[in-house]
Amino acid sequence: MSRAIPGALAAARAIVDGSLTAEALTRACLERIAAREPEIHAWTYLGGEAALAEARALDRQSGGGPLKGLPIAVKDLIDTGDMPTAYGSALYARHRPARDASCVALARSAGAIVLGKTVTTEFAYFEPGPTGNPHNPRHTPGGSSSGSAAAVADGMVPLAFGTQTAGSIIRPAAFCGCVGYKPTFGLLDVTGIRPFAVSLDTLGVLAADVADAAFFVSVLAGRPTLRVDDRDWDVPRIGCCRTPEWPAADAAMQGCLLDAADRLGRAGASVSEVVLPAPFDALGRAQWTVMAYEAARSVHPEMRSDPSGVSPKMRALAEAGAVMPAEDYMQAKELAVQAAQGLTAAMAGLDLLMVPAACGEAPEGLASTGDPLFNRGWTLLGNPAVAVPCGTGPKGLPLSVQLIGRRGGDCRLLAAAAWVERALRSTDA
Repeated sequence: MSRAIPGALAAARAIVDGSLTAEALTRACLERIAAREPEIHAWTYLGGEAALAEARALDRQSGGGPLKGLPIAVKDLIDTGDMPTAYGSALYARHRPARDASCVALARSAGAIVLGKTVTTEFAYFEPGPTGNPHNPRHTPGGSSSGSAAAVADGMVPLAFGTQTAGSIIRPAAFCGCVGYKPTFGLLDVTGIRPFAVSLDTLGVLAADVADAAFFVSVLAGRPTLRVDDRDWDVPRIGCCRTPEWPAADAAMQGCLLDAADRLGRAGASVSEVVLPAPFDALGRAQWTVMAYEAARSVHPEMRSDPSGVSPKMRALAEAGAVMPAEDYMQAKELAVQAAQGLTAAMAGLDLLMVPAACGEAPEGLASTGDPLFNRGWTLLGNPAVAVPCGTGPKGLPLSVQLIGRRGGDCRLLAAAAWVERALRSTDA
């Protein structure tokens, strides 16, 4: 899919050298949205005229922050003081927060223009919104960062915020064919983001490529070393890992992973097969246990005051979590500790693991956002993950691999992911 706008880094450099204005870029985004939004439904709120006015004001200023003039999309789970924030729930249809979330405030301080709010599933769980996949709107874009992934993949905006509690950044990035980056748990501040499961909720980003994603997060985190656009990358050591969930991947996804391993090996990477230790067999179920237990508490105010306003899917999860024994929750947490210890040994001598990003192409229909099976365990462990497109499936929809780094090893993962992205693009048929 051709992009109607430049990527974030290219746009930022063009604004600095004067070959592009913030107003022109913002207007191009709004024109793309006007043309495609009636079919894609990625946005819940669009601040068009306000964004243009802000862009014109930025163009009149000399200097500026590293994100100066870059339009961004904010998932509607994240507070914005000047725009509605509904958390994907009819209960909050008229909700207007008092102030921006930390990540929004940081982005604005760096010069970004908040273009609007993008569709999220209800409270970041499984009840979907109206967004369609930009490659085929009859298919899901994934969730819960549905609108953010669709907007970036369709060229409506160069950067977007997403959040992940199970697979809510990686899966929609994979289904829509853009890059999704879920940092190490806690790397980015989540103040002002609606909690769902507090020991899992992770703020991340969606972008056109790895360098753009790394650039955005480097600014938000105040860590310039995360950038990968201004240096050479070492050839990575990759562990190709089928994971215990491998039988759930369809033939196209299985073929994509194995083909990617072959292509990366021919491009010069060291690629070896990795088998994960026994605790990983139950890690996906453990993530669900932790999520249900914590979500029951985060949505308890809504369940108590207006249960009819909560979707049946959300009610079922909250009810299951509310009666769950605390011992089950603690055992799930302990399993994660054991898995993390085993992962350290499994990744010895490697820079990253390469695993499926999803079960296959985006499923048809908008009643479900697809299965986060291949993402759950990594979110529970808190490891950084990057979804990198690597081709299309039999229905012509994107397929992606998921790259997993060591917890806290975001700099190395991003550099390796940029190498993988370039190698996969150069070996495309």
